[in-house]
Amino acid sequence: MVVTALGVGEAAAMSRRAAQGLDNPGFTVGDEAPAAAAEAFGRPFALDDSQYDEIDLTDKSGGDSAATSPDTGEPPPPGAASKGAGDADGDARCGWCLFRPGLLQRFRTAKWVLFWLCWAGTMQGMVVNGFVNVVISTIERRFALRSTQSGLVAGGYDIASFACMVPVTYLGGRPGASKPRWLGWGVVVMGIGSLVFALPHFASGPYRGATSAPNVCHNVTDLYGETGAVPGCPAAGAGGEAEHLSRYMWVFLLGQLLHGVGASPLYTLGVTFIDENVTKKMSSVYLGIYYTMAIIGPAAGYVLGGELLKVYVDFVTVDSADMGLTPNSNVWVGAWWIGFLFAGALCLLLAAPLMAFPPALPGAAELQAQKVSEAHGDSRAQAFSKVRELPRALRSLLGNPTFFFLNLAGASEGLLIAGFAAFLPKLIENQFSLSASRAALLVGLITVPAGGGGTFLGGYLVKRLGLTCSGIIKLCVTATVLGAAFTSCFFLSCPNLQFAGVNAPYGNASAGGGAPAATGIGGGALDAPCNAGCGCSPARFDPVCGVDGVMYYSPCHAGCAREATLADLKVFDECACVTAPPREMSREDGGDVIFQATNETCASKCPYMWAFVVLAFFTMLFTFMATMPALSATLRCVQDDQRSFALGIQWIKVRLLGTIPAPIVFGKLIDETCRLWQEPCPGFDPSEGACLVYNNDFMARYMLALAFIGKAASLLFFFLAWWFYIPPSSLREALATAGTPSSVETPSVPPTTGPVLMNGHAGPHDDGLPVPA
Repeated sequence: MVVTALGVGEAAAMSRRAAQGLDNPGFTVGDEAPAAAAEAFGRPFALDDSQYDEIDLTDKSGGDSAATSPDTGEPPPPGAASKGAGDADGDARCGWCLFRPGLLQRFRTAKWVLFWLCWAGTMQGMVVNGFVNVVISTIERRFALRSTQSGLVAGGYDIASFACMVPVTYLGGRPGASKPRWLGWGVVVMGIGSLVFALPHFASGPYRGATSAPNVCHNVTDLYGETGAVPGCPAAGAGGEAEHLSRYMWVFLLGQLLHGVGASPLYTLGVTFIDENVTKKMSSVYLGIYYTMAIIGPAAGYVLGGELLKVYVDFVTVDSADMGLTPNSNVWVGAWWIGFLFAGALCLLLAAPLMAFPPALPGAAELQAQKVSEAHGDSRAQAFSKVRELPRALRSLLGNPTFFFLNLAGASEGLLIAGFAAFLPKLIENQFSLSASRAALLVGLITVPAGGGGTFLGGYLVKRLGLTCSGIIKLCVTATVLGAAFTSCFFLSCPNLQFAGVNAPYGNASAGGGAPAATGIGGGALDAPCNAGCGCSPARFDPVCGVDGVMYYSPCHAGCAREATLADLKVFDECACVTAPPREMSREDGGDVIFQATNETCASKCPYMWAFVVLAFFTMLFTFMATMPALSATLRCVQDDQRSFALGIQWIKVRLLGTIPAPIVFGKLIDETCRLWQEPCPGFDPSEGACLVYNNDFMARYMLALAFIGKAASLLFFFLAWWFYIPPSSLREALATAGTPSSVETPSVPPTTGPVLMNGHAGPHDDGLPVPA
């Protein structure tokens, strides 16, 4: 769910012109809010620091109209009088290799580029921030993974994008490089990553967690019998799932790494390619549409992913009704892999039209000449001539206390957003005893509108109130205080369902938690006199809910001797460990059946679910409300010629200190709350196995501690950034002369006379870029 991603300095330098359309007097910061919201969930990179350069507001429309359509701002269509770079060259034609038919040339427009890039951005958000987050708890159960391992998988995207961003933006941004080909191959790699992510489903064989074989009390004295095989475990030398399922973690990690590599060009080279082929006034419009469409990706991922989890994982070969399974069963595993197959195939199809575009559309040369003539013409030369001065520039930035503390605030916010994006569905699923599909829908309901709305609100307030750098940091402090207040949602912890042998004793569960906590099955906590002679297998976790409201490890552990199947439900009778009297249930044929347990999760009586959803929504809202103002303050407190470098440094800090370690830290703490671990079969690594029962109280405490400490750190860093910020004397004099409060920026220095200096660091008049995640 998600601080948004910072753009790399190198990439920002290559896309310096992407937002010069901001000189449109009708443009407001609200127009760029979708960009930040998309970054919050899709984690694209905001690379365009030139939006904060001083812009010549003089009318240049005459020059623009010579090379573009006055209505759309696009270059003229093929065959028009104006010819762009390479129009006479075959490379400027749409097509693949030598196949460049005339029929395709009508699609050489910025609108079609935008169309296909919007699809690519949507797919990236749907897979990385939708499907992956939704299926975390499902693949843990299916492949015996611990949360620390699944956290590493979730962090693989950030690791790969961090490693690839600089080389991709450098190589793809060189003169003569074809950005559409880089984008197309990136989408291909992303599609391959999705297919790799789905590969363990086909390589691991059928799901063994639930079978149609009876799992009731057999009154045997030797559990292993003559064969020595443990029921529920593969026989020695049988192959199949005798392999270690948790080793598939490395396949999942590889898929996530490929996702990160493939997505790295989308919000760097994609942004620059759009900007290079439209007028400066239309650039912000096109980019706004691009980022807005990217918001649809995570929303679609949560909704579609949640619905797919209602389908049984092996639905092709197994009818879940025959086993009496429903999505409410504890051993249910949904079809997590379908979404990745669909996304992988669609990405491979999307790559073809992207790679068909030429390196530059017709009229692009005239557009670039026009834009360069209105920008600081020697800025590129200065950037390359000062490479040797990198150490001095780095010392200058690190010696800027406001910039330093804003970076730390971004890292602490990034840690919280990335961590909760990965594990909030798991938290809701366990706290409120919900199915994975319903938990996914609730998380989508919280994060998508809260992220988009908060980002829009933050940008709007900065623009509406006309805040100076000091005022912007105060706004960040206010938003962080409000966000910290709403972290009280984690106080709403639901009590654990009573689980015999784990947090409740056998035979008299209503007496409370008289049994010691169990960290594994081998300790014998699940054994009781009522199931002593049943020969229950520790490898068959098939929990049932007794009519006494207590969960049992399996029908066998509940001492049940009879089993019956009703539609999609299994019922059990003659359960020696269930103390409540039997109940009756009507059959479809009109008869009645007596039962004492069912293979569903006991209903939770916790009344806090919707209160939690509301409070979590406002926590997210105020968290994202600080993202755009935080980036605006970052760009205002550094020199004009250091903004690209400053963004790169901040992006590195946010990734290294925040988004990369976040899922691993959250996963480790969640593992610490486990009360009952899956017992590995003989010959397997004892450290393998997923958690079967969590301590809800401890999980809520750990999440509350993480949220509170993270917010407290953000608040401290934002406060120190404001405390150490010293406005330049020129700004103080201008404010005093105008008689305006210090929180309002005055137009006393016209945009055409140069940037306003703040604390010795040049700051822009306008802000609008989203903060990184």
